Amino acid sequence: MQKSNWIFLRPNAPPPIEVVAADTRTPTSGQADSPLAISGLTVSYGEKPVLFSVDFAAPAGTMVAIIGPNGAGKSTLIKAALGIVPRVSGEVTSFGRPYAEVRHRIAYVPQRASVDWDFPATALDVVIMGLYRDIGFVRFAGRRHRQKAIECLERVGMVGFAQRQIGQLSGGQQQRVFLARALAQDAELYVMDEPFAGVDAATERAIVSVLKELNARGRTIICVHHDLATVRSYFDHVLLLNVRKIADGPVTTAFTAENLQATYGGRLATTQVESLAYHHPPASAAL
Repeated sequence: MQKSNWIFLRPNAPPPIEVVAADTRTPTSGQADSPLAISGLTVSYGEKPVLFSVDFAAPAGTMVAIIGPNGAGKSTLIKAALGIVPRVSGEVTSFGRPYAEVRHRIAYVPQRASVDWDFPATALDVVIMGLYRDIGFVRFAGRRHRQKAIECLERVGMVGFAQRQIGQLSGGQQQRVFLARALAQDAELYVMDEPFAGVDAATERAIVSVLKELNARGRTIICVHHDLATVRSYFDHVLLLNVRKIADGPVTTAFTAENLQATYGGRLATTQVESLAYHHPPASAAL
């Protein structure tokens, strides 16, 4: 996979896709209030559709899991919503406005695999980058900015590694640093692409604790997530995706055996689906 430095700077086949004009439908009240509202989103890599006509509005103040099998378009959904990859059609708004107008209210944590960990920056440098809007692109960080970055590193248990080059950190430590950078942004919406992938249990618990703290303060959290066994304990809202949207809603009503079977097909055994849907998750259900 080609890695990028940009982050430091800043089962049924769908029908054929055509490039269409922008969606001019009037947003519903739920979409207008949503931290992230997606309407008719279609994304294609070449002639292969990755997402087809997806509609979704994240309720404000919720913790949302985006789940689905590999290749379902989960990461593409958030990248297209944030303008990182182009879309064929569809509209995206955040807090009722175009993303470009409110990007300062949104923090994005990418997959670790998409980052060039040889980039010459310390953990502290990475967190300070989350303060660029306050600092400005042509100025240096002052004492106040450095102190805020240190405080964010302390919140994720990484203050002792502030001067360590990011490539020298473990996977879990790197993820904590990027979470600290997101904290520094003091955003209202946190969008995270597989934040628990490849991290140890202690790091996962630490990340969940911070996210729940943010959510308790009214922040909205959206995560691409693979471990189905933890959906009920970590999240209160879920989007089930497999190229198309299969279902979305509160975990209590949308995370059902029927919706899981429709999303994953034969990838999950019947007993596993029933265990997940009826509050008795197996030891491991990561997909």
